[in-house]
Amino acid sequence: MNPITRKMATFLTITALGTAVFPLTTNQAHAATYVTNVAATATQLTNQQIEVAIKELNSLGIMNGYADQSMGEHRAITRAELASLVFKTFNLEEKKGESVDLTDVNPDAWYAPYASKLVELGIMQANNGQFNPHSQVTDAELEQVVSKAMQRDVKSVHHWMSTFYSENGSTTRGETAVLLQTAHQAIPSEQAQIQSVRSLNAITLIVTFDKPLTAADEVFSKAQTDFALSGGLTLTNMPRLKTGSIATYIVPTSVQHAGEVYSLTYKGHDAGSFEGSGTKLNMTTANQITNDTFEIEALQENGVVDYGYIISAYSGGRGANAFVLNDQEQAGGKTYQIISSMQARQVVITPEGGEPIVAKYVPFTQSTDGKQEPKFRLPEGQTLQSGVTYTVSSDWANINNASFTARSFDSLEVASAQAVSETSVEVTLAQDPGDELFSGRSVTLTSPNGDVLTATYKYSSRKGATGVFDLVNDGTLISGTTYTISPVGDWSVASSVTVTL
Repeated sequence: MNPITRKMATFLTITALGTAVFPLTTNQAHAATYVTNVAATATQLTNQQIEVAIKELNSLGIMNGYADQSMGEHRAITRAELASLVFKTFNLEEKKGESVDLTDVNPDAWYAPYASKLVELGIMQANNGQFNPHSQVTDAELEQVVSKAMQRDVKSVHHWMSTFYSENGSTTRGETAVLLQTAHQAIPSEQAQIQSVRSLNAITLIVTFDKPLTAADEVFSKAQTDFALSGGLTLTNMPRLKTGSIATYIVPTSVQHAGEVYSLTYKGHDAGSFEGSGTKLNMTTANQITNDTFEIEALQENGVVDYGYIISAYSGGRGANAFVLNDQEQAGGKTYQIISSMQARQVVITPEGGEPIVAKYVPFTQSTDGKQEPKFRLPEGQTLQSGVTYTVSSDWANINNASFTARSFDSLEVASAQAVSETSVEVTLAQDPGDELFSGRSVTLTSPNGDVLTATYKYSSRKGATGVFDLVNDGTLISGTTYTISPVGDWSVASSVTVTL
């Protein structure tokens, strides 16, 4: 065969896969008639990577060979073959979806049950009932299919494909095997156990498991129980899977004591020990943003990144701003500090000549509008006094410019409101408050007979100047009743704003 490169200028020649004889099924024997031989692809994949991946998938009964006893590692993979491999890799047999009618798939074809199942589950597409079983699979399609099948973010799958991905290139069976080998390792398990733990900074652990956690095991209330730490150290929010990793998690903790050795058990099993870190996060500037709220800025250009940009759960929403850090917390040759969850964090703000005040983190404000600026709010009823200089301090952060002189801010103005259901209203301000300044705020809704309902802002619901407020204490709006909206506290004002369900 005369190799023709499609992805790089050099050729890749795969050595024979030893003398092993791979099982051959009737399905694969027929499949061989549908596959067009393509040139060996020149990629950064090594012979050994492809050989190991194919052997592993073969041993698992996922990938089989052809009638000529080859594995066809250089052949372009078809949609029919991909459907079979993905079905087996992720054990999709028991998954249920909406039945479909594939007009170009013979019900007796070897690949028919695989194609039907993947289309039923929305993993592969069949426009107008056309599955196109013999079409070659592109790298872009492979990326999407695997992401959907394993319910993992596209950014991670793309990272796993980085050694061979080409924007418009077709995918070979060997390349597919390498990706599916990685993806198979990244299937969540209830039996996941910790392989290593280390302290990254004063409020963050890096914990690597042998398998990813299930969604149920990631839930904060369960994780709090499963992760048992010595020395009074606690989890402050749920563990978050790093983008691009198999099973490495960012785990936020209460503030560690530098040099103290902590032990960790997970689900009752000893998971080792680690030394508490004294490393504080390098924050840039403290700024006032309302009469009772201030923020602390951090900059990626200074090597500090909010975890929202590097965790699997958020990568889809961060678009091109999401990226992958390696095991040394590096990307593009730069090492980053990671700001883990700010949930339950607090700082101290001290007025010049006055007593320190504890300010608590405002939920869901640490990384919004493309900025890394977690917000902190004074206790209810307290405000920053205009003309007074305040200094912010923390046991988890170093703040380069920690002082500011307070000024008076005009209250936000409620322009209108409308009911979206019997338990929710949309509140629109006269201008976009930006940076989730709705967060932690409430309004009251008063009926003509004096009944008062309270609604609190639904975190992360803001779209421009409009945010959703949900009624609390099982309150409901009565159809046909007109309610008058009033902000709770001085954060906003409203003049004759009403809402009717």
